[in-house]
Amino acid sequence: MPPVIFGTSALGNLYSTLSDEIKTKIVDECFKHVPGPVFFDSAGKYGAGLALEMLGSCLRKLNTDPDKVIISNKLGWIRTELKTPEPTFEPGVWRNLKYDAIQNISYEGIITCFEQGNDLLGGYMPQLVSVHDPDEYIAVARSEAEKERLYSQIIDAYRALSDLRSQGKVRAVGIGAKNWKVIQKVSGDVKLDWVMFANSMTIMCHPPDLQDFMKVLQGKGVGIVNSAVFHAGFLTGGNYFDYVLIKPDTPENRARFKWRDDFFALCKKHNIQPSTACINFAMTVPGVVSISLNTSNPARIKDNVESVMADVPREFYADMVKHNLISKNYPYLGL
Repeated sequence: MPPVIFGTSALGNLYSTLSDEIKTKIVDECFKHVPGPVFFDSAGKYGAGLALEMLGSCLRKLNTDPDKVIISNKLGWIRTELKTPEPTFEPGVWRNLKYDAIQNISYEGIITCFEQGNDLLGGYMPQLVSVHDPDEYIAVARSEAEKERLYSQIIDAYRALSDLRSQGKVRAVGIGAKNWKVIQKVSGDVKLDWVMFANSMTIMCHPPDLQDFMKVLQGKGVGIVNSAVFHAGFLTGGNYFDYVLIKPDTPENRARFKWRDDFFALCKKHNIQPSTACINFAMTVPGVVSISLNTSNPARIKDNVESVMADVPREFYADMVKHNLISKNYPYLGL
């Protein structure tokens, strides 16, 4: 995997509606600032398939050679008819969608998601596949028995992905989730080639037990992608924290805003962009091979790529530790 993976949720109208011209410009900029092949991460959940649809459309407009593109499609959500004023999944997050999406996790369900995703891409094929949001799938269980039943469906979905891999239809099988403990559980039962952690290992939140698990994955040769390292834009100035709109109206949220204010102050003191600090920290953990970055602004692509390669001085990290913004026990900063 290359150091930079380009997320595509903005192509699915995450938070705002972008014109087709801007979406094409976003994809075009990705090719301008990294050597090929260019790696895109997408999912049927993003805009109820709109992100996949727009990615394929943009690639065709740019006359992109399929050999110059790597696509990861996180499977488990399938496009359905929109019967309500707004989609029923992640309400308030996606804008101006014409379809809804529901989870469809089983052996047959994952095959259906795979085939629908290929249709939406319109000629481009994913080389990497995974089960998307298995943590959310299990979270709806109202009893231990139901939890076990839902988990068995996830394992069945991975049997389907393993079959696709053995048939040569995909090259690698992985997992993407916000709750890293579900990734840990699945990795004990399934041979994974790669994993994607979202909202989990960031400059703001870096639990020691997750660090230990990532070292285990590294030892097994499983590639780690770190994603949502800005906590869905909050650490760069947005008001969404882990895809939920928040205000400083609870003790927990006030603490988050206070942490961000202090973080911004130290970034200014050391002349570092907050995004650069977030990206650099996210790559310090052993086993992390790629950072998945997403933007709705084509002009940000170049900066994001440069941030992955940028150095952050030890003095900044020492100051972060001194002000209790990074755990004193975090061992990978060379302090």
